[in-house]
Amino acid sequence: YVEACLDFPEEEIDFISQGRVAEKIAQNQQALQHILSKAKQGALLRDGIQVVLIGQPNVGKSSLLNALAGEEVAIVTPIAGTTRDTIKSAIQISGVPLHVIDTAGLRETDDEVEKIGIARTYRATETANIALILVDATHGIGEQEKSILERLPQEIIKIWVHNKIDVTHEAPAIENKNGEMHLYLSAKTGQGLDLLKAQLLKIAGYQASGEGVFMARARHLQALGLVEKHLHQALLQINTAELIAEELRLAQDALSMITGEFTPDDLLGEIFSKFCIGK
Repeated sequence: YVEACLDFPEEEIDFISQGRVAEKIAQNQQALQHILSKAKQGALLRDGIQVVLIGQPNVGKSSLLNALAGEEVAIVTPIAGTTRDTIKSAIQISGVPLHVIDTAGLRETDDEVEKIGIARTYRATETANIALILVDATHGIGEQEKSILERLPQEIIKIWVHNKIDVTHEAPAIENKNGEMHLYLSAKTGQGLDLLKAQLLKIAGYQASGEGVFMARARHLQALGLVEKHLHQALLQINTAELIAEELRLAQDALSMITGEFTPDDLLGEIFSKFCIGK
């Protein structure tokens, strides 16, 4: 309709008032956002999220892994440096798969094996979605913990987990301090574990109902995101017909990435690739 207004200006079509273009674009954008939300839910249920446990030795990383898994996955001892390699465990929270990685304690060491484990710890953070930075609640956050934070990838979501509240006699809690998330729990007694699970699901964007959830490939999610972006841009350019038409065309092209339909340019390219013009 917008392109018709541009192609046939002599018809004097008032495309904004008569066609309710803005209203229709907004309706389509809202419907698309709903579809995109369900598609992301499907991807979450299929792929899960990567969670890495990091911190100094003996802060309770392995104990927290065991608590989340509901079984003894990692060896727990009072000896610092017990975990020297990454330990991966696949668990589920409300049906959402989580890939939790326990790592070697981060500290200065001359032990070559421990150094390899520490290097693997930081490599694990490069592919993880969430980093749980464990802190001994009896000591709090010191310079060592701050240096760990500085070495983490900027894009990874970080949560300070203050463990051992059974010793400090604090209540389980979750707080936002200066833009940083702090969660207080006891991996030993399980206090605050539900808070952590709920926070992980919240960060992942999981909605408990899951009604209408469907699986979508990564490229489909990307294409849907492009469509939503172009519809948003079209609304911003609502007073300029040429720009609206261009954004809607780009949105249509993005949809064709999902449907597999050819655009006119694709069709011409296919024809010219198989025939020699002039013969």
